[in-house]
Amino acid sequence: MTYCVGIRLDAGLVFLSDSRTNAGLDAISTFRKMMIYEKPGDRFMVMLSAGNLSISQSVREILQVEKLDRGPHEEPLTIWNAPSMFDATRVLGSAVRRVYDQDGPSLRASGIDFNTSMIFGGQIQGEAMRMFLVYSAGNFIEATRETCFFQIGESKYGKPILDRVLTPATPLDQAAKCALVSMDSTLKSNLSVGLPLDLLIYRRDDFRSERVVCIDEHNPYFGMIRSTWGQRLREVFESIDDPRWDGGDATHPLVARSERFEPMRKITSPGERIV
Repeated sequence: MTYCVGIRLDAGLVFLSDSRTNAGLDAISTFRKMMIYEKPGDRFMVMLSAGNLSISQSVREILQVEKLDRGPHEEPLTIWNAPSMFDATRVLGSAVRRVYDQDGPSLRASGIDFNTSMIFGGQIQGEAMRMFLVYSAGNFIEATRETCFFQIGESKYGKPILDRVLTPATPLDQAAKCALVSMDSTLKSNLSVGLPLDLLIYRRDDFRSERVVCIDEHNPYFGMIRSTWGQRLREVFESIDDPRWDGGDATHPLVARSERFEPMRKITSPGERIV
């Protein structure tokens, strides 16, 4: 399995992916799921992938050469000449469908679903940063100010911290910290997600990024995140009042009068026989 998250902010983009894949309890391997496509000064794009590894790797290779016809008098569209991130994502969708046409029938014959998804984001000269979530059919949706992050893979464990912290105005370093906490929560609850991690931070209008790091079990910052986050969660948990059943002078009593919700119970009289 895998866990990847992409975040689109006013200041830039944050991408984080794990690298664990497995085909059984005793068949665990490490493969990178982040791919960077860069033409300095012109365009910068990042793809994160989840799902069937053979499908993802095929899409990754085909995407670099995939061409989308635009008409008899126009040059075919590629990720290297696309005028917008929307058009570049159309090329990615075409690459996904090409792999489906090539491998889909044989996968079905073997009882294997065509399972893949991608986060694809970046910036092309002349437009704002954009980020898309691409599905197995090659169709896609775009991140908005209301939904400024996408997750693929084992997303449920790391989503609560993202929901509570992230807004479009979140600074890049804080967003990176939030993504790492999200990943730590996933690592803690799911053994199918594992180190090392790939983290990339892209600043708006840079069209390249030097902030790329591979994080393993010896990384001091991530080690601090793992120990500190668990400790602070316990401290916050312990600082919350325990429930008070008798009400009394409790500021937040657990038992409060309610005309709508009352327990359902069956009360028997002494000596009554229950059949």
